[in-house]
Amino acid sequence: MVAVSMFGRLATDTAALRARMEVLARQVADGRKGTFYGDIAPEARRAIDVRADIAMRATYGGTIDGALGRTQVAQTVLGQIETIASDAMASTLSLPGTDVRRVTVVAQQARAALVQVAQLLNERQAGDYVFGGSDFLNPPIPDAANILSSGMAVQIATAVAGLVPGGAAAVAASTLAAASSDAPGVTPFSAFLSDPLAGLNEPRRAVPAEDGPRIEYGMLANRNAAAVSGGNTTGSWARDLMRGLATLAALDPSQVTLGADFQTVVADARESLRSATEALGQERGLLGAVEKRLGTLKDAHVELSLTLKLQLSSIEEVDAADAIARLQSTRNQIEASYQAIATIGQLSLARFLA
Repeated sequence: MVAVSMFGRLATDTAALRARMEVLARQVADGRKGTFYGDIAPEARRAIDVRADIAMRATYGGTIDGALGRTQVAQTVLGQIETIASDAMASTLSLPGTDVRRVTVVAQQARAALVQVAQLLNERQAGDYVFGGSDFLNPPIPDAANILSSGMAVQIATAVAGLVPGGAAAVAASTLAAASSDAPGVTPFSAFLSDPLAGLNEPRRAVPAEDGPRIEYGMLANRNAAAVSGGNTTGSWARDLMRGLATLAALDPSQVTLGADFQTVVADARESLRSATEALGQERGLLGAVEKRLGTLKDAHVELSLTLKLQLSSIEEVDAADAIARLQSTRNQIEASYQAIATIGQLSLARFLA
């Protein structure tokens, strides 16, 4: 009876060792302590929290990457538009001269520049219009190629063409009003961006980059994002730029004979372009500050995620060397147990035969 009892205990112990060896073999194979959260009790709750934090930071990183992709495109476009505005402003400095042919050249350049600006404001990134606000799928300037035929450009051209002695101030007022207008048929901007209940007053696009308020980074074609325009302005660098270019585009060489009035109209266009150039510089600088902040937050999320992954690893993963050593030790114990069972079996048989 003693041998039978010992045999039973050994068989039970061997079964337990086999179960332990199966667990250790699986841990050595996949490096994890177990498949279920129960396998890592009592730290399962901590593992769940750490894993959720890692996922949240990965989400933040993804949204930041998306925002930075758009800001990079916006910065490129703003830089190109700023160059156009600066070149156009510089071109006006030659107009006080007596070479009327220069007026024709400046007007032609301004017409081409106005079309180019309109097309640049329709730039897309990942399928979305960068300057369209939340109206991602429709261009902020629906007919950019024909902006010279827009109500704004036509009204400005009409005002400039109607310049008479002593009428420079009236022309400036008319061009300012046309560029400032959000009326259908006048503004070149989309109905969405011109609607006070939609894009005209909607908040800038913002990104959830950390716990707390979202960070604004969006740009809109018809109004400033963060810059403040100065001087005799529409309040929007894009409108000021279009006003200045449309004014220059409408100049006629014959108007040089109007002397001071002609020079006043040119000076007004120059100041409109100057305001646009300065506001564009502000916009780019402020957007750059946002990019820097987003980049810093992304780096912080990456660094913290690495730390959290190390913590999660310490909870869920096994030490490979230790697991291998314990597997080998368990295997040795099983072999010894088998040998002991065999010996007991032999002794029991010998006693029976005796």
